Amino acid sequence: MNKPELIVTPTKMEDIIPLADAGATAFVLGEQRFGLRLAGEFNRDQMREATAIAHSKNVKVYAAMNAIFHNEKVEELYDYLRFLKEINVDAVLFGDPAVLMAAREAAPELPLHWNTETTATNWYTCNYWGRKGAKRAVLARELSMETIIDTKEHSEVEIEVQVHGMTCMFQSKRSLIGNYFEYQGKAMKIENIQSEKAMFLHDKERSNKYPIYEDENGTHIMSPNDMCIIDELSDMIDAGIDSFKIDGVLQTSEYLIEVTKKYRKAIDLCVEDRDEYENVKDDLLSEIEDIQPENRPLDTGFFFKETVY
Repeated sequence: MNKPELIVTPTKMEDIIPLADAGATAFVLGEQRFGLRLAGEFNRDQMREATAIAHSKNVKVYAAMNAIFHNEKVEELYDYLRFLKEINVDAVLFGDPAVLMAAREAAPELPLHWNTETTATNWYTCNYWGRKGAKRAVLARELSMETIIDTKEHSEVEIEVQVHGMTCMFQSKRSLIGNYFEYQGKAMKIENIQSEKAMFLHDKERSNKYPIYEDENGTHIMSPNDMCIIDELSDMIDAGIDSFKIDGVLQTSEYLIEVTKKYRKAIDLCVEDRDEYENVKDDLLSEIEDIQPENRPLDTGFFFKETVY
């Protein structure tokens, strides 16, 4: 039985070795100029160092180039792709076809993972991008378990699924918060994603708090809950899903390391000792609940929710 890789998104350089030791088998790294909603900012020097360290621990590195690009940034793609080729990253995440076209010229041997976060909802689209050159499709976070398994059954590419963390509910390329404050005659510095400061939209009717932040890619409003299906991995593993992802955006390093350890145990047991996995999976969920931030309840996302369009 295939054992899915475990992708984690480090928040800083100091996370690389602890997360590798905790059981991560791949990292998503990058800088917000090219990557969307990253857990941490890694400049070129840090990308080079982090990739070397990760490879020394037999951990793959996927470089994020899944931002939305306008004309003025297109020429930068070629140089960045050549840099990623030079430091030997294992794959590049993209959503914009401009990255695929630039990669064909600047680094044709670099594997590509198609990741738009929202539009990978059927196997036809996944296979379309596979035939264009993508090795993997990262499925939308809003799909049911049944749809995910059906997509994998018919896919011609690897399939990646997020299993833990928050998801994006809204993005605008505009700096909505900063513009609002400026309209009021107030100055507001856009906080880096790694800042401990956080802003929330408060829905009093539903008692929900939606994390909101701004970066170079605009304004992002995130889900009020964190997805967690550590106790529901068996169907996807049996279906042959290639990769599980833990998204560390807006999480602490300590939390991310502990969650990685628990998913590592869950995946290993689910593949190697299914009966023991069934015995301990509820305990693993409880252990994550114990370290979960008070304002971030856990749920199962859209995996078992009937979606009405």
